[in-house]
Amino acid sequence: MEDRIETIFEGLRQKSTTKQTIFRNTREVFEKLRSCSIDLVENLRKRIIEVDASVLIEYRSINDFEFHIKFSGDLLMFIMHSNVITLPDDHELMKSRYVDEDFRRRFFGHIMAYNFMADSIKYNRLNDPGYLLGRVLINIENHFYLEGVKQLDLTYNDMAKNEINEETLKLFIESAMVASVNNDLIAPDVEEIRKITVKQKLEEQQVSTPQKVGFSFSYQRKPNVY
Repeated sequence: MEDRIETIFEGLRQKSTTKQTIFRNTREVFEKLRSCSIDLVENLRKRIIEVDASVLIEYRSINDFEFHIKFSGDLLMFIMHSNVITLPDDHELMKSRYVDEDFRRRFFGHIMAYNFMADSIKYNRLNDPGYLLGRVLINIENHFYLEGVKQLDLTYNDMAKNEINEETLKLFIESAMVASVNNDLIAPDVEEIRKITVKQKLEEQQVSTPQKVGFSFSYQRKPNVY
């Protein structure tokens, strides 16, 4: 009985320590991402105002776990999840030698970047979709793994070699903004908007609102296995 209690205690102790460290690492990365975003927005604002002062570019802090970048008609949401996660055993990352060598590397903090139309939030259009552009996984050693849409054109899929730095974070933000800008709005088919109900009108369900084409997520991409 005592042996079992000791086994349970050791398992809890090791996991709790690991997860607390990962949470702190992820918070630090998120704050660096926030700082890079503020600098980038300020840089872009100074440049665009000389061309067209009506083009809005702004950073907005929502809380400790979320901030937004609004630029023209697009809105990027960066969200840090408060929980530490693991992945299914059949995920390619979990099959890598790097993860297999240390059980603590099986746990990750995660930060997500979503793209919405800015007006969807401004006018509270609850049915408008947003799109996940990328997810950054952070481990106990401050290494990261990036899963993202093909439009990001980033290939950080070898966690053993990927260490967080400011340049990488800036590249992630810039690539997400480029992917958002290049994903144009498509008007709905006229048959879809030929009729609306009074309820839709009263609830301001904008059935004629154009939507983004969407993104191709790089599910097929596999990390290098070592």
